[in-house]
Amino acid sequence: MTEHVVEVPYSHLYPGLVLDAPAGAFDFLVLFGDDSESRAQLVSDDTGRPVLRMGGYMTARGTVIDERVWTVRESVRHGNRVRLRLGRSLP
Repeated sequence: MTEHVVEVPYSHLYPGLVLDAPAGAFDFLVLFGDDSESRAQLVSDDTGRPVLRMGGYMTARGTVIDERVWTVRESVRHGNRVRLRLGRSLP
């Protein structure tokens, strides 16, 4: 795994999933378990809370996943990585 890549063993994200992301990087690549990929940006919402903006992508089975913004329930830094626990996706 390279510094700006996050690997997810599933074909999609869901509430409660923990991402091991690069600390300090606001833009990184997410590689899914089915070999699909998407760009992600860790940004703040209007209140200053962190949210994760995921670009749209197509799964290996052809399912189109539109761009989504996910709430971040928890963020814990470990050295040069940060563990992000996802909340719900926003409408």
